[in-house]
Amino acid sequence: MEQLEKVEKLRARANVTYEEAKEALEASNWDLLDAMVYLEKSGKTQGPSRETYSTSYEEQTQYVSVKDKVKEQKEADDNIFRKLGRLVGIVIRKCLDNSLCVKRKEKEILRVPIVLVVIALVLMWQILVPALIIGLFLGCQYSFEGKDNLNEANKVMEQASKMADKAKDEFKKL
Repeated sequence: MEQLEKVEKLRARANVTYEEAKEALEASNWDLLDAMVYLEKSGKTQGPSRETYSTSYEEQTQYVSVKDKVKEQKEADDNIFRKLGRLVGIVIRKCLDNSLCVKRKEKEILRVPIVLVVIALVLMWQILVPALIIGLFLGCQYSFEGKDNLNEANKVMEQASKMADKAKDEFKKL
């Protein structure tokens, strides 16, 4: 770097005149760092401000970089999508690991993975729901079987069967 460039650089950084910058560089053998130290010692420029740390609490306004805030928001969104993805994965796994069993007179008629039942309910609920209800009145019993503990769901299915049996008995009395 030639002398003029060094003078210009020091003048801009130290906020001094060309003459003061040249004098400092000449006194420090044209070394920029030494010239900056020379200017600080001679009082022609101030050194960097010093920071202090304290354990006392003072409410301070915090400024956040927009870039950091966007990055933080993106990470939070990614985290939500990861959680949602895990939840969907758990539901699909449970639907694949468990089945809906249809029995009549203690003989298994049909066993279908719950995922297929859910898909059928979504696509053909107008046909499937009445068919399930008619099946109850024809003596079919529904239960869930598989790897997971499905006792609560099976209790509900037993109550539905009992209600259908009561309705059949009432209809026979007429």
